[in-house]
Amino acid sequence: MTKRVAIIGAGPSGLAQLRAFQSAFKQGAEPVELVCYEKQSDWGGQWNYTWHTGLDEHGEPVHSSMYRYLWSNGPKECLEFADYTFEEHFDKPIASYPPREVLWDYIKGRVEKADVRRYIRFNCPVRHVAFDETSKEFHVTIHDHDTDAVETATFDHVIVASGHFSTPNKPKFEGFENFNGRVLHAHDFRDAMEFHGKDLLLIGSSFSAEDIGSQCYKYGARSITTSYRTAPMGFDWPENWEEKPLLQRVSGNTAYFADGTSKRVDAIILCTGYLHHFPFLPDNLRLKTNNRLWPLGLYEGVVWEDNPQMFYLGMQDQWYTFNMFDAQAWFVRDVILGHIALPDQATMKRKSAEWRAREEALTDNESMVRFQGDYVHHLIKQTDYPSFDIESVNQIFLDWVQHKEDGIMTFRDRSYRSVMTGTQAPAHHTRWLDAMDDSLEAFLNAPERTPSRENAPKAQIRRKQSA
Repeated sequence: MTKRVAIIGAGPSGLAQLRAFQSAFKQGAEPVELVCYEKQSDWGGQWNYTWHTGLDEHGEPVHSSMYRYLWSNGPKECLEFADYTFEEHFDKPIASYPPREVLWDYIKGRVEKADVRRYIRFNCPVRHVAFDETSKEFHVTIHDHDTDAVETATFDHVIVASGHFSTPNKPKFEGFENFNGRVLHAHDFRDAMEFHGKDLLLIGSSFSAEDIGSQCYKYGARSITTSYRTAPMGFDWPENWEEKPLLQRVSGNTAYFADGTSKRVDAIILCTGYLHHFPFLPDNLRLKTNNRLWPLGLYEGVVWEDNPQMFYLGMQDQWYTFNMFDAQAWFVRDVILGHIALPDQATMKRKSAEWRAREEALTDNESMVRFQGDYVHHLIKQTDYPSFDIESVNQIFLDWVQHKEDGIMTFRDRSYRSVMTGTQAPAHHTRWLDAMDDSLEAFLNAPERTPSRENAPKAQIRRKQSA
């Protein structure tokens, strides 16, 4: 009997899973019936930008946390697919830090070539998943917004690929109720121009605070203050950017900090992270973890140990992204196809505990990068996913960390060599601080003069069409 597999989410992880199965089918693997449920109207997950915040047109919580003018905050050479390179997609080398639209185009190119869109049902959020202990089947209930019908289907396996950067973690601070400006979470941030000429306070000291603050500086915020709980980011910020200990309270438009200082601010953005949130799962199937490199309960980082017919993709804190999702998807595929045998539950839990012990001993960025690199390599060597030089990717990550220390506003002007093709990326035609147009057209085509929001170049896109 043909196995039936439900994939929840058509973002980078879910698309990696579809591509993994398509690769196996092309090589003659036994067919599997695939259904991918996607709550949005198009694929791409976070990379599928929307102007919506809060609820979408169907009353569903908005998934994407992407914002206008977002550029990759890490080198594309660290996330490149081993089976579909940037050069193959764009038919030429491109700079190392693409904007969102360019990366979305790249993600789409591979799955368009693989012809996997036919497996996806769009506008279909999953409402509930239940496992029948007698039949050993999952019952997946969805709401098809196109037909306004609630349906339930049965599956042999469920793969949760819905991500964990969509449900905001929102701490409360005294005085928010009466603050005379705007308070929002990074999830709802869309346009840095909204804060042009404003005094901006960001709560948090990780990637969101760093990047949103940089965007707002670039687009003309009057001043930026970032407030940290444990330690400042410590970069060489521009002169109108300062770091303060944790916010204690606000009164009117004045923010008061733990060091006794205060500052007038116009808006507050909570860059305070996200929750692993699976409202469609019962307790016996639901992963409960904070954002860390090794969540417990997942054998090899993907197999739900309490029910090995179920899998999770992309649930780790991430240095590696797209190619790690691929490594996970290929492994899950081979478990489902019977090419990889799983050990008993006790062994799975013991192996997971060993990885967790390694994680807890990590002390710095280098050890974290190498830990996740080891994990990706460990998965790849068990499947037929194209192998690549993990150590070279690790080194690019470490160079990137150093380049940010050297210049937080200039690191995106650096370029790196592709681990997959060996090609050195060209420098971008415009400094990141001067590149106001984040469109795919502007990125791929050198302008005759420095682009602006009002006068962006509209040259033809030079892109290899998907086969």
